[in-house]
Amino acid sequence: MTAITLKSPLLERLTDEEFYQFCMDNRDQRIERDAQHQITIMPPTNSETGASNSELTRQLANWNVETELGKTFDSSAGFTLDTGAMLSPDASWIAREHWNALSPDDRRGFARICPDFVVELLSPTDRLTDTMRKMEHWLEAGARLGWLIAPDTESVYIFEPGRPVRPVVGFDQNLVAGPVLPGFALELRRLRAE
Repeated sequence: MTAITLKSPLLERLTDEEFYQFCMDNRDQRIERDAQHQITIMPPTNSETGASNSELTRQLANWNVETELGKTFDSSAGFTLDTGAMLSPDASWIAREHWNALSPDDRRGFARICPDFVVELLSPTDRLTDTMRKMEHWLEAGARLGWLIAPDTESVYIFEPGRPVRPVVGFDQNLVAGPVLPGFALELRRLRAE
């Protein structure tokens, strides 16, 4: 199963509020909108990917509970970027001061903010080139750190503004988030598809 991109001039002209209502009317679907306002509906992940995503979110949330430095989000949270795109990473984190700067109404919708940290988990149905492009969109929108994790090949691609993409191979190590998320280290071995 692959993602479906809906192409219609009517859909491309939806306002942010109309797009939000479209998503609420189809809440059982995983929906994103790119900067050209093309809507993509993604299939559910397979069970192994879902388990890896749950573990990833758990580790990030546990670190955040300990540090209280911001807010963590799972794969169901959508964010509206300055480009007009609404994307939903598999896991993300926003620094407390950035989150607190949002209005209560904005927090209840697809918040108009780019997370400081985003993680995309490559599932067997995802194309690496498409997901790499999505990671570049996150950086262009203001993400300070991004990880693209490919459990099937035990590879990670690290994205940081102004730096070339850095590949990391092997899940027998912890992935350190550096100064963006002080003290956070992802236990990659726990994301292995077994």
